[in-house]
Amino acid sequence: MTQEYQIILNTCPDMDTATNIANTLIDEGLAACVNIIPGLTSIYKWQGKLESGTEVLLMIKTRSGLYPQVESRIVSLHSYELPEIISVPIEHGLKAYLDWIDNSTGKL
Repeated sequence: MTQEYQIILNTCPDMDTATNIANTLIDEGLAACVNIIPGLTSIYKWQGKLESGTEVLLMIKTRSGLYPQVESRIVSLHSYELPEIISVPIEHGLKAYLDWIDNSTGKL
């Protein structure tokens, strides 16, 4: 299988931001499904200082060809100076589910 599909991971500062991004991506046909996972604790270095905070994770299911549009949309809606946007290819998946991704994102 070619890597036509991907999961994009994006962390958000709060549920309102996460919900807004998820709804926008679905409404605009850029994603078939977005899982919102609250309650993450992130520990990282930012500008030389150790930071820790609670975040909400988005798991965005989409087609690989839509990545540039998804990335651009997240950046435009996100409050972080440097939002985490990481793409992970889906190497295998239930054909009916992958077909649903196609149909949900405008590919027939």
